[in-house]
Amino acid sequence: MDYAQALWDYHNTGTSLEQADVIVGLGSYDLRVADRCAELYAEGWAPLVIFTGASGNWTSGKLAGSEAQAFSDRAIALGVPQHAVRLEETATNISENIRFVRAHAPGAGKVIWVTKPQTQRRVSATLPVSWPGVISIITAPQHGLAAQPVAHHSFEALVSEMVGDTWRMAAYADKGFQARQPLGPDVQMAFDQLVAAGFTDHLPPTVRSLLDR
Repeated sequence: MDYAQALWDYHNTGTSLEQADVIVGLGSYDLRVADRCAELYAEGWAPLVIFTGASGNWTSGKLAGSEAQAFSDRAIALGVPQHAVRLEETATNISENIRFVRAHAPGAGKVIWVTKPQTQRRVSATLPVSWPGVISIITAPQHGLAAQPVAHHSFEALVSEMVGDTWRMAAYADKGFQARQPLGPDVQMAFDQLVAAGFTDHLPPTVRSLLDR
């Protein structure tokens, strides 16, 4: 649990809220992201909400349509008016989420990005590459590690997700997909120990095979 908490803390890099032009909900398996978008809209932080996401590894077959559509339906049910919602239904990763939303909101100067708590660092690292110059506020549902697992994404799956995303910090920076992120010794130790404990499902197969040697 201590190692899982270390990765959770590492990936939680949210910023203070500011008034913005648009709220963007990044699609995933977690509908609480849509709840957070609806909450921010109701509080008046931005006049428009864009939901982005096709269907990914964790949502394929679990949603009636795209992630964006499922999030939109949830937000509208919570009171966000239809006219204030736009959909982007083709993005399959964070880089595409950002780039494709940019095309939907070309005049936006300040954007509130809403994602899962443990994905905030990946969003902040991807923004300088995929939408340089935009002013970004990053937030997530407001709960801790213990509350993050859901029925269809267990604690074990969550830890594997955080392990995989920690590996991606350096790997994606090397490929030019993200800005490089610091990785302190406590985070490296947590990563190594969780890999040794078998939380490797979110790592590419080639990486898993190397780490298993």
